[in-house]
Amino acid sequence: MRVHHLNCGTMNPPTMSPIVCHVLLCETDDGLVLVDSGLGRHDFADPKRMGPGRFLTRPARKDSEAAAAQVEARGHQLTDVTHIVLTHMDFDHIGGAADFPDATIHTTADEFDWAVANPDFASRQRYSQKQWAYGPKFETHDGPGDDWKYGLTGIAVLPGITYVPMPGHTKGHAAVAVEQDGGGVLIHAGDAVFDASSYTPTSPSGTQLKKIGKFRAFEKVMAQDGKKLAGNHATLSRLNGEDGVTVFNAHDKRIYDDLAG
Repeated sequence: MRVHHLNCGTMNPPTMSPIVCHVLLCETDDGLVLVDSGLGRHDFADPKRMGPGRFLTRPARKDSEAAAAQVEARGHQLTDVTHIVLTHMDFDHIGGAADFPDATIHTTADEFDWAVANPDFASRQRYSQKQWAYGPKFETHDGPGDDWKYGLTGIAVLPGITYVPMPGHTKGHAAVAVEQDGGGVLIHAGDAVFDASSYTPTSPSGTQLKKIGKFRAFEKVMAQDGKKLAGNHATLSRLNGEDGVTVFNAHDKRIYDDLAG
C-alpha cells in the first residue's frame, strides 16, 4: 500500500516545544485507511469535545490539519476512508474519526472495554466519550494474537495492517504495523513512547536525537501502567534495528518532520 505521513493536530504544552499528532493515510485496494485520526473538525469547532486534557496540551485549532481537510486536499472524498485503526482512544488519537462517520473504527478489545463498554472512574476522567457519541461502527480485536514477525505476536486487522499489543500508556494500547509497497514495515508506536531518543539515538535521516526530559516525565504521568514503559521502549528499539523496519511515535515532531519531509 502507498502510505502518507500526516500531522493531524499541533499541541503546545506549557514549557515544551510543539508536539504533533502523527497519522498515517494508507491507500489500499479497499479504500483509504487511517492509522490514528488525530484531532478533527468537530474538535476545533467545539473544544469541549476534547475533554480536560485540552487544558494541558493546548491544541491549536487549525482546520487545515484535520485529517478530513488533508484527505480532501489530495482529491479524495471523505467516504473514501473506509477504516480507522487506532493505537488507543485518547482524545488526540480518535478525535478526527467523527469526520468520517461511515468508517469502521478498529481498536483492541481491552481498550474498548476500558473506554466504552465498562469504564471505571479513571477512564471516565481520561477519555472523552463525546468524541464517539455519533455512534460509529467499532470492530474490536482480542488477545495477544498469533506468532507474527521479529519474535512478537500480532493481530491481523486488515491486509498488511497488524496490531502489536503494547499496553502501558493505556490498558489496551497497541502499536500498528503497516507493510508498505516495495517492502519495508512502518511501526506506528502511538504513545508507547513519547521521546524518540528512548528507543533510538538518531532520527530516520541519521540526525542525532537529544533526550527531552520533560517529554519523558509527561509520558510517565500519562501512563496507566508505568511499569510496562521500559519493556515497550526495549521492544521498539529492537524493532527499529531490524532491516527494513522504521519505528515512529505519535508526538515527536523531529521524527514526523523526517518522515513527512
